[in-house]
Amino acid sequence: MTMALMPYLMMDGNAEEAIQYYAQTLNAKVLFKQTVGEGPDNPDSPYSEDEKKRIAHSVLKVGETDFYVADLLPGLLPGGGNQITICLTTEDKDQAKQVYGSLQQEGHVIMPLQEIYFSPAYGMVTDKFGITFQIFTKRQQ
Repeated sequence: MTMALMPYLMMDGNAEEAIQYYAQTLNAKVLFKQTVGEGPDNPDSPYSEDEKKRIAHSVLKVGETDFYVADLLPGLLPGGGNQITICLTTEDKDQAKQVYGSLQQEGHVIMPLQEIYFSPAYGMVTDKFGITFQIFTKRQQ
């Protein structure tokens, strides 16, 4: 079982600007970018036009290092955007459950670990030290 820890920059509506900035200043290559509006809409809680323009996820590469940049939806994390979280990536749902369960002890659940349109097991939790982790399980090809 392999895991990877990636920096995840969580912005407050300015992710597109940050992506362009890092592409220019760090010579980052944009490997992937998707807006909230390009993903599925929730009919019970539709996104506003402003929310649809936000970056849902992007992958940038500087040298040998990948990192992620996205916009938070308002109210998702305490303290708002422009934060760095750690994205723990695995290919194993059981490993994701184990790590998520350990991190949530004495911590705070932001998003329960669940199947979501881009992952069979994804969730967000802040550990007892105040560090926010996104647990992301890759889809099996």
